[in-house]
Amino acid sequence: MANMNKIFKKIAEELSIREEQVEATVKLIDEGNTIPFIARYRKEVTGNLSDETLRDLDERLKYLRNLESRKEEIIRLIDEQGKLTDELTIKIAETMVLSELEDIYRPYKPKKRTRATIAKEKGLEPLSQIIYLQMERNSIYEIAKKYVNEEKGVNHEDEAISGALDIIAENIADDSDYRKKIKSMCFREAVISTKAIKEEEKSPYEMYYDFSEGILRIPSHRILAINRGEKEDFLKVKLDKPEDKILDYLKKQIIRDYKSQFAEMLTNTIEDSYKRLIEPSIEREIRSDLTEKSEEKAIKVFGKNAKQLLMQPPIKNITVMGFDPAYRTGCKIAVIDKTGKLLATTTVYPTEPQNDVEGAKKVLKDLISKFHINMIAIGNGTASRESEMFVSDMLKEITENVYYAIVSEAGASVYSASKLATEEYPDINVSLRGAISIARRLQDPLSELVKIDPKAIGVGQYQHDVNQKRLSESLTCVVEDAVNTVGVDVNTATPSLLSYVSGVNMSLAKNIVKYRDENGELKQRKDLLKVPKFGPATFKQCAGFIRIFNGNNPLEITAVHPESYEVAEKLLTNLGYSVENLTDKTTLEEIKKSLSKIDISKMADELQVGTLTLKDIVEELSKPGRDPRESMPKPILRSDVLKFEDLQEGMELTGTVRNVIDFGAFVDIGVKHDGLVHISEMADRYIKSPSEVVSVGDIIKVKVIGIDREKQKVKLSMKI
Repeated sequence: MANMNKIFKKIAEELSIREEQVEATVKLIDEGNTIPFIARYRKEVTGNLSDETLRDLDERLKYLRNLESRKEEIIRLIDEQGKLTDELTIKIAETMVLSELEDIYRPYKPKKRTRATIAKEKGLEPLSQIIYLQMERNSIYEIAKKYVNEEKGVNHEDEAISGALDIIAENIADDSDYRKKIKSMCFREAVISTKAIKEEEKSPYEMYYDFSEGILRIPSHRILAINRGEKEDFLKVKLDKPEDKILDYLKKQIIRDYKSQFAEMLTNTIEDSYKRLIEPSIEREIRSDLTEKSEEKAIKVFGKNAKQLLMQPPIKNITVMGFDPAYRTGCKIAVIDKTGKLLATTTVYPTEPQNDVEGAKKVLKDLISKFHINMIAIGNGTASRESEMFVSDMLKEITENVYYAIVSEAGASVYSASKLATEEYPDINVSLRGAISIARRLQDPLSELVKIDPKAIGVGQYQHDVNQKRLSESLTCVVEDAVNTVGVDVNTATPSLLSYVSGVNMSLAKNIVKYRDENGELKQRKDLLKVPKFGPATFKQCAGFIRIFNGNNPLEITAVHPESYEVAEKLLTNLGYSVENLTDKTTLEEIKKSLSKIDISKMADELQVGTLTLKDIVEELSKPGRDPRESMPKPILRSDVLKFEDLQEGMELTGTVRNVIDFGAFVDIGVKHDGLVHISEMADRYIKSPSEVVSVGDIIKVKVIGIDREKQKVKLSMKI
């Protein structure tokens, strides 16, 4: 328990929360509760910790528990060598960073044969101790004579001393306190510098062809760019460390008397230890540490962007034409009805090289007329702008009110070729499935995007360069949080969507759909308990996130958990209403007014429920069936196109934030390439990160402040 108390204290400090909150949350996690369930239905227990804080807590808990388990293993391994001391045990126990723990274990780790291990085999360890202690007044050469042993390969005094110094060099390099101090000096003062391998060669890394920056201040996106440039053989990377300061520090720690016979040999040994052993390993560790921290930041940005994309509002009750642009192979078209059912598919060729504009217009006009299409969703990939111009021209020629929107097509090709897409559309050509996905993304982004590996959504920076396992875990959590925030209609949801519901895995999700297909719609949440392998523990975790429209209980279109039905019913009774009144629009308005007037604290005491839980129940009863995505900015609907040539400096435009990265945000303003708002142009105040100001999907007003017509790049500002 002492170890757990230490873990609670450490997490509380890091997350700036109370130890009791950490302890209570850890208990809930250990009992098998999911993060979405804890965040939503155990607010009283956790002290209202957000899902984001809970995720961080869970991550740190796993790290620190792994650390404790590694400590136990290291203590056992050192003890087996008979070298464990009380001092060492305390030092290990107090360490809270894995890399520092590994540094402590370093001297005891079984090594390959090194110059030092060979010297130890020759019996030179006692001589190394004599030199290191620097107490001996007799000539070291006289002392070294005792260690000359031709059988062991020590032929004269110089060889004995040289071997002893190799042992000292390795001991210095393995000393955890020295390593910690040297790393700290490097993190404060080291400079990362890069040079081009071939200066004349063009590449995306030209700004790094002659570049240097202190590692204390270098932003994470530069570290990842440098890493990629090095990996692709464009850059040579070097870490310039404060070598003189490091050597001075080591000499002060080791040399007792600069006038003694040992001073010179120890000075040389310290330099040898640093250059041959310490510097290469410290450089690897620092580069690895910088990469890890940069990856963490990139993963967080990626996750935040993905969540915004997933939480974009659905555009309901519309018939959509999905338009997947291309050149040579033609633009793929798919029409889906209001429920997402496929009505028609075709391919048209309005772009290069066929340029069959008139033929394509005729086909699309016929489809618009036949299926009463309200909206065209155009994918934002290759040939997107040419397709947009074609669609814009065509819409001017028809009488129907049809709009178009540009939709992110990231991952559409991944979905098209997936097993899931084959199961959904076995008779539809792979190339046409992308158009279906694009259309459905406009109708309900969340339901469609959960079918795709989150990594393929593509709203981040360097997502292919970061730790893929970590990225995958992080994004799975992001999708899980988004799905559970919105809630899932159990009678229409796909297995992909259901599999992200708290407590439900893919196998259970498929069982739910199979049960639904065989027995018809579920009429109440409790029906889930009839699904094979669906037990009470799973039901408790998922029930509040499941929605049943047109069922037996109006509470089940809300996020009120079955464990709180009684409280919700009593609350309504106290106000003079019943649960059934929630389905009547006129009475619902009266209920809303009554709920807005209640004293939460007083009512919570009366109903014997926590104030936070009651607050959530009141909110749900005020807006039963409300989709939280409705409050998010809707996509920009266009009917005309803006040409790049039309852009002028000073122009004010409305755009959609497509991607947020470390140094700014890319905004779709309706021309071929997204414009960039640099972080310095986002606000009149200093901001640390662009995500403080904008999120993916935001609709923002921008001013054009720079146009590079040759490179087709646009600089934008939000300072209007």
